[in-house]
Amino acid sequence: MLTALSIRDVVLIEALELEFGAGLGVLTGETGAGKSILLDALGLALGRRGDSALVRSGANQAVVTATFDAPDVVTALLADNGWDIDAGEPLIVRRIVKADGGSRGFINDQPASASLLREIGGMLVEIHGQHDDRGLLAAAGHRTLLDAYARGGTREVAAAHAAWRAAEEALATARDGIAAAQRDRDWLEHAVAELSALAPEAGEEETLAERRRTMQRAEKIASDLDAVTEHLEGGAGAMTHLRQAARVLERIAGDHPALAEALAAVDRAVIEGAVAEEKLRDAALALMHDPRQLEEDEARLFELRAMARKHRVQPDDLAALEQELRERLERLNAGENGLADLDARVAATRAAYRDAAQALTAIRTEAAARLDAAVAGELAPLKLDAARFRTVVAPLDERDWSAAGQDRVEFEIATNPGAPFGPLAKIASGGELSRFILALKVALAETGGAATMIFDEIDRGVGGAVASAIGERLARLAEATQLLVVTHSPQVAARGAAHLLIAKSSDGTVTRTGVRPLDSDERREEIARMLSGATVTDEARAQAQRLLETA
Repeated sequence: MLTALSIRDVVLIEALELEFGAGLGVLTGETGAGKSILLDALGLALGRRGDSALVRSGANQAVVTATFDAPDVVTALLADNGWDIDAGEPLIVRRIVKADGGSRGFINDQPASASLLREIGGMLVEIHGQHDDRGLLAAAGHRTLLDAYARGGTREVAAAHAAWRAAEEALATARDGIAAAQRDRDWLEHAVAELSALAPEAGEEETLAERRRTMQRAEKIASDLDAVTEHLEGGAGAMTHLRQAARVLERIAGDHPALAEALAAVDRAVIEGAVAEEKLRDAALALMHDPRQLEEDEARLFELRAMARKHRVQPDDLAALEQELRERLERLNAGENGLADLDARVAATRAAYRDAAQALTAIRTEAAARLDAAVAGELAPLKLDAARFRTVVAPLDERDWSAAGQDRVEFEIATNPGAPFGPLAKIASGGELSRFILALKVALAETGGAATMIFDEIDRGVGGAVASAIGERLARLAEATQLLVVTHSPQVAARGAAHLLIAKSSDGTVTRTGVRPLDSDERREEIARMLSGATVTDEARAQAQRLLETA
């Protein structure tokens, strides 16, 4: 709800501070007093085009500040855009337009783009006038309005549509994957066969390399081992001489203690030599190899390393690569079989969407009939009894089906008997159009909308009973939302819960537009002026009083 409006240096308005309350507020004034300036200023704050022509002559800039009680949907939108507005905190929208061009927007003193101001402005305020090309006149919004009036079916359709599109996306992804994999099928089959024939094992390269190193070392030290063995075990080897020395010492060891010690030392040498002989035999046995095995190991190492280079992996990763490629090939084969399942899923979800959408079409068709009857009931009191209104619910091509269903919805009118139906904006004249909009808003009142609605001269060209009917319907609408009306009709003005007078004044050099709230006496005087013209008579005052009392 709009709670306050501050205007500085906009056209003829020098400085203006206004406060607004709930219910129906009326704005009146003589023709040319500047009522449209007030709406232009509010529109500027809500993101409409910032024209430097709006800046008052002699001023550097125009500033408009509008304060609102923000509904939850606006608070949520602002939160998505980085604003954190606490519950109960006012929403302050400010727009500055420079005299030399350019404009800036602010929300609660933080810079905001004009596009964001327009987006939240559409949620905060609806402005309906004879030349308005948005709101109820925009066919793009008619389906949403009808669905809100019908109260049902849209969530189910949206969910069914999402499931259908997800199934189609899964099928498309699977087909793309299979198409890509098909291009690799020959390579995959060859690579898997090649790796399978090689049969690599994890850790195999290190095992082969170590065994090859051992065998290569054995080849290098074989002659040394033979020489050591010959020195120890040969006919003239050390062990032979030690044993011969031991036998001689055994015969003479008793002749002197030193000889006994020498015998003991030789015996120890014989024992250690025997150990050395045993270790040499062990080493010779361990280093014994088959030259063919060395050749085979070297050939295997070459194959593993060549295959690893070919696939740009480490030799130890070949076994895992084989498994991965084999699984890809299996997925390819399984994927082709799975396309049938995905096709079936698409068909099933499409059928479910169609069922939900057709149910929604039935709901819309029934609601359209109720809405047509509701609007028809409002037309005669608004002096549109010859006009006809209808809600068209027509099927869309399948390429245009969406989460909102399979239907195109548009409000159409025919203003004269026998005349063809057509869009609201193209068929109705200015005065008729405003009354059609009012009839629609009354019929759609339960669907909600912006927290503030503004009607600009909706009563132009009518009076008497029609003006009274307009006033009664505006008052009814204002029970559920804040409603501001720029009016020339005393019958409408009398219905207001608050009354603002827009007047122009001049000191001979500067002309200014001002706005002020009226008390009960001033209000009666203004309505009397609207009834009688320039000269206010007692009869006009009495009639104004009766209008106020019966409103």
